[in-house]
Amino acid sequence: MTAGEHRPAICPATWEDRGELQALARRTIDTRYRAFLGDEAVDWFIGSGASDAHVTDHLERGGVHCLVQDGRIIGLSVLDGPTVDLMMIDPHQHRRGLGRLLLGHAEDTLLARYPVIRLETFPGNTGAVSFYEACGWALGRPLEGEGPAKLEFTKSRAGA
Repeated sequence: MTAGEHRPAICPATWEDRGELQALARRTIDTRYRAFLGDEAVDWFIGSGASDAHVTDHLERGGVHCLVQDGRIIGLSVLDGPTVDLMMIDPHQHRRGLGRLLLGHAEDTLLARYPVIRLETFPGNTGAVSFYEACGWALGRPLEGEGPAKLEFTKSRAGA
């Protein structure tokens, strides 16, 4: 943090956060996903409204958390059952420990309810793969299905 910044806080998202959360997701996908998904896939995902719909769907069901600093949403997580469904930090805020803070909150929340939790990422998202491994997540199996290839990571409650 720089002088004048306040410590970030994590709080449940509200319907009023929807526009800011959708903008953050679109900005992150546009900036960070092109290298491993390609321009066509990213342009389709954003342009089709699929990104916005994903955020809206989860807001309606609950489990969305905001990482807020100085009145701005700079990160988001979506928790769905035992899964960290989505986690994003504003691209301009990377490499400041905010991802660890948000992931730690997700882990604490989910491991209080489930003995084993999971998340998915794209194999080409090498930064995320390295991050999850550094945070103690175990690389599982490649996932098969429609769309781009994905990897599964898991983490267990101590003693589970």
